[in-house]
Amino acid sequence: MSAKPEADVSDENLLRLVASALACLSRQRTVSNPVYPAKVQDAYNRLVLHCLRREVEPPGSVAEMCRWAAEVPLEAWPLTFPSDSRVGESFLVDRETRLPHQLCLEWEVSAADPAAELFENERILEALAICRAAKAPDAYTAFRALLTSRPVLTGAELALVGGDPDCGMLLHSVIKRCYEPVPASYLRDGAYQRCVRCRCLMVPLHRGGHRCELDRCRREGTGGEGERLRPDRGGVFQLGRPLRMFVTSPGLAEIELEAALKRKFGITAQMWPHYDAYDLRVPLPGGRHWAVDVKDRVNPVLLARTLTPFRTQPPYDRAFLVVPRYRFRDNEAYGRQFRRNLTDELVDRVTLLDDRAFLRLVGQVVADQPSTQIDARTEKGGSHA
Repeated sequence: MSAKPEADVSDENLLRLVASALACLSRQRTVSNPVYPAKVQDAYNRLVLHCLRREVEPPGSVAEMCRWAAEVPLEAWPLTFPSDSRVGESFLVDRETRLPHQLCLEWEVSAADPAAELFENERILEALAICRAAKAPDAYTAFRALLTSRPVLTGAELALVGGDPDCGMLLHSVIKRCYEPVPASYLRDGAYQRCVRCRCLMVPLHRGGHRCELDRCRREGTGGEGERLRPDRGGVFQLGRPLRMFVTSPGLAEIELEAALKRKFGITAQMWPHYDAYDLRVPLPGGRHWAVDVKDRVNPVLLARTLTPFRTQPPYDRAFLVVPRYRFRDNEAYGRQFRRNLTDELVDRVTLLDDRAFLRLVGQVVADQPSTQIDARTEKGGSHA
């Protein structure tokens, strides 16, 4: 491929179109007529024209474009990006499963809440509206916990959720629309295979074995094969893939952070307070509170661009964005890229830390002012920073 010219914002737009086309193809369950939806054909046509203008041999078909996405790292595509947002050895599609990576879905929807946007705000925001109308914040908390801890349900389990007093009785219709029948491609030797860490279904590989779809399970080596699940008479259902990527995955990191605060410091954090104003409200000695949003995102540039101010209720003294440590290991420039792309409005209002650094900071505060069994439900709130 020839040398790349100066960065052009239109290249990002083209990448977003290609990512959207790949995600669209991954969701197809039948062959459409025409074979490729208009958005897929349009993305391919634009990529071909772009390559010709750059004097690069274009992919010969939509199928070839998909092969590029799985076998050619983004840095080798004829696309240019600002120097502070280098993409490195990143692929849009997993070579083994041929499913879009999380990075692909992040480019598809450049929004603060990809899960809500990908579902046209129908699931997450509908659940919020119902819980607010019923004045039932605990029901929303239980709903988020369900999507995090139970990404796969049998037909019988999905039916029984409707009788769950925590959230099912209020949100059963929304919950049913969050889950979709599991495609036959996940079935091998008469059973499905769960990931031991996230409990999502793993994808069977042609060479044998299985592979988890979630980045953290794969990269930290925690995605071993757990329970085998045989098809239920009522079927087997899993959360839609955007929900698995953008609710279940960070939700596990949120729960792990909550557990670490309790185990290390005796701190009981409040999860998803006031209808998900932010992810954790952490009480500290002296009546102070820290607000925490946990994001498990590949691209720090997109994360910074789409970040919005924390809601001010319930009140807090400092706001933190916490990202799992492995993202910083994968990209040593993660913090710098995030800060360079953060809006002026947020530069002094939110602090980015990895999960280990955040726990160390909490430890320093607790050591300075020792206190035992700090509980978010009984401590008074501070004021917004």
